Amino acid sequence: MSASRSIHRIDKFVVPPEAVPVFVAQIQRIQKILRTLPGCLGQMVLTQAGGSGEFNVLTWVEWQSQDAIAAAQAVVQGMFAAEGFDPAAFSRSLGVRADLGFYERA
Repeated sequence: MSASRSIHRIDKFVVPPEAVPVFVAQIQRIQKILRTLPGCLGQMVLTQAGGSGEFNVLTWVEWQSQDAIAAAQAVVQGMFAAEGFDPAAFSRSLGVRADLGFYERA
């Protein structure tokens, strides 16, 4: 990843329809924290409105740098530890499948 270009975190999820409200509420809670952190250039939570794709929830965060990502990860992991929240177990309990990745503009 280029040091001079922003980095995009795009996470795509297959969420059972009955789990979408609780899953999206948790994702929005995290996104609300992320948007306050230094280096966060933008963020969004999207739900599928049509089409045939399997992913029905998507999150996008644009970061200024790898350092901003590392700092944000530390903040979120600290928050989860303080709450005793395990995001992997939460997703498993809802039957969510994820495809997570970092991207840069082509």
